Amino acid sequence: MRSDLVDLLLYEHHRTAAAVLVSDDGDESRAVWLPLSQVEIEAKPAKVGGNEVIVTMPQWLCEQKGLV
Repeated sequence: MRSDLVDLLLYEHHRTAAAVLVSDDGDESRAVWLPLSQVEIEAKPAKVGGNEVIVTMPQWLCEQKGLV
């Protein structure tokens, strides 16, 4: 069975009750909103000034948001 889920290391910039703003390079001006109903977020161990998270999401959402 093939999984259509992907795990990405992203940078979290902002979060609301419904969505999270993330980027793949830490540049907030290039960040995209992801609906929390479609993703799972795991915090990475804290680094100085770090906001890295591992986001699990469907492949189609990753492609639609330009994260691959």
